[in-house]
Amino acid sequence: MPRILALAVGLVGLLLTGCAGSSQSVSSDASPASFPNDYQRVVEPSVGVTDADGTLISNPFYGGFNAPRPQFVDIDGDEDSDLFVQERPGQLAFFEHVAEGDSSRLVWRTDHYRDLEIGEWYRFADLDQDGMPDLLTEEPYSHLRAYRNVGSATAPTFELYADTLRTVKGKPIFSDRQNIPNVTDLGCDGQLDLFLGRLDGSISHYESVNETEGMPQFAHVTDEFEGIKIVGETGKKGPSLHGANTLTFADVDDDGDSDLFWGDFFEPGLLLIENTGACGNPVLSGEPERFPSSNPLLTSGYNAPAFTDWSGNGRPDLFVGVLGGSSDSNSSLADNFYFYEHTADGYQLRTRQFVGGLDVGSESTVALGDIQGDGQTDVLVANKIDPEKGETSLVYPLTPTDEETQLQKESPLDLPDAYHYAPALGDLNGDGVDDLILGTWQGALSYHENQGDGTFEAVDGALDGLSGGTNVVPALGDVTGNGALDLVLGTASGTLTLYRNAGSETTPDFASEGTELAEVDGRAAPALHDVTGNGRLDLLVGTDDDLLLLRNKATADAPSFGAPTPVDLDGIPRNATPAWGDLDGTGAADLVVGGTRGGLVLFQPQSATE
Repeated sequence: MPRILALAVGLVGLLLTGCAGSSQSVSSDASPASFPNDYQRVVEPSVGVTDADGTLISNPFYGGFNAPRPQFVDIDGDEDSDLFVQERPGQLAFFEHVAEGDSSRLVWRTDHYRDLEIGEWYRFADLDQDGMPDLLTEEPYSHLRAYRNVGSATAPTFELYADTLRTVKGKPIFSDRQNIPNVTDLGCDGQLDLFLGRLDGSISHYESVNETEGMPQFAHVTDEFEGIKIVGETGKKGPSLHGANTLTFADVDDDGDSDLFWGDFFEPGLLLIENTGACGNPVLSGEPERFPSSNPLLTSGYNAPAFTDWSGNGRPDLFVGVLGGSSDSNSSLADNFYFYEHTADGYQLRTRQFVGGLDVGSESTVALGDIQGDGQTDVLVANKIDPEKGETSLVYPLTPTDEETQLQKESPLDLPDAYHYAPALGDLNGDGVDDLILGTWQGALSYHENQGDGTFEAVDGALDGLSGGTNVVPALGDVTGNGALDLVLGTASGTLTLYRNAGSETTPDFASEGTELAEVDGRAAPALHDVTGNGRLDLLVGTDDDLLLLRNKATADAPSFGAPTPVDLDGIPRNATPAWGDLDGTGAADLVVGGTRGGLVLFQPQSATE
């Protein structure tokens, strides 16, 4: 997922603050070889982001979700529900529920809660019945790991209890790793029940029969709990037994017993099996029905439900993370965290993006610059393929509003259909507004001249023959020191190639033959910026798994970049695509990074934000 920016780089000894792609003078001064150590991740910066109708987006720079697995737990003992979300294996994000007067909000705290190893799934449950949540997770491959909470209600501390849970007979408990199980006291007898969804659509049931150190030991009861066989839809091919699933229990009809919810890879809805028995005598033998009944959830499938009384009316509200199943999974790469409020009139859909965050789908690419000529930093963010349109990548502008510290997401640019646009911005014709170069998945490049107001018109032939790869990501900057913006291209093979601009500040003329600057592992998404503060443009390169710094250690007319060094910033997304610019007008350069999850991650120097 390539992409990158064009950037403004400026004065010797300073981090750049200007508009993208400005020319750069060269200094022979020595400079530090490492990335500045005061950059930190900022999810809610001073600059706000709104959607097209002006509604403020919470947690705008969280980075997006592709497959959120949510669960609500009062982890800090303050009598409200905090949020945990797993987006990728082994990584558990924590959002604290913070009260502010009569309102409250979710505040991101970490993507690595307690550095716990959680495998493919997690499930908080009070296993030792001491009133504090313990934790079940996947133990590779497809077994169950248990952590015991040995802390306090307000300060949890998790210790590994068992790396592989076993039955009382010593047999490891197996659970297919793509299935999310659950633990509950279904029979209201004080004994915990463990339920594991199976690949054939049935449910395995284990019941705790004794304890070791206060933790339950489970005995196998049946692999055909209540005779349940979930059948999911596959459209024209008819029904098919399930592949992957999620299991959740909640009393949604307020009759004192727990009902069963099943999210299925082959089912676009969320299935409810109502408990028609009683608390001490559960009966879940009815036909699965889509839920909510008045307005059923329909997504790409593989829906992971969670319940909590978020609205404070005494009723369990419904939250669903869409993991993406068999029904056009691309359509759920954004707007995939549903919140249904449980009102007196039933379940009402409130939002499809509960946590907030700017999210355009998957594999976002980003560029920063001044496209309106007002001296303020605009943002362009593109996706791999748009979840709603489904036939092309789209490039969305985020432009400053009348508010000094606010960006508004606008309608996408009018561009030809293409797959995986990667934008770069820079003033190529000297008119004071930044022009646009676009790379694509197929390797084609196009030049779009700014008409002076943030709209662009394609210029034919300007970049003919300047590709030589796939997933081409352009970056603009005066690498050669002649006052004109040069072009650096990254490709899917990891090559970084310089195309010198032999033209002028008003008429670009890129060489048809490029000079290879370096090669990195994985897809290369370059950004040009004076990272080390010596007046030379360095290369910051996103790859499949890393963000790399290649220091420019040569002269202006003969650039030479050193060996790639990993940048140690917590929160760099996979398939990172970096861009530089001054978002909040502090005069310091901010680092904005697109990535696999389709959002943007922001890093700011703390000296500029304090």
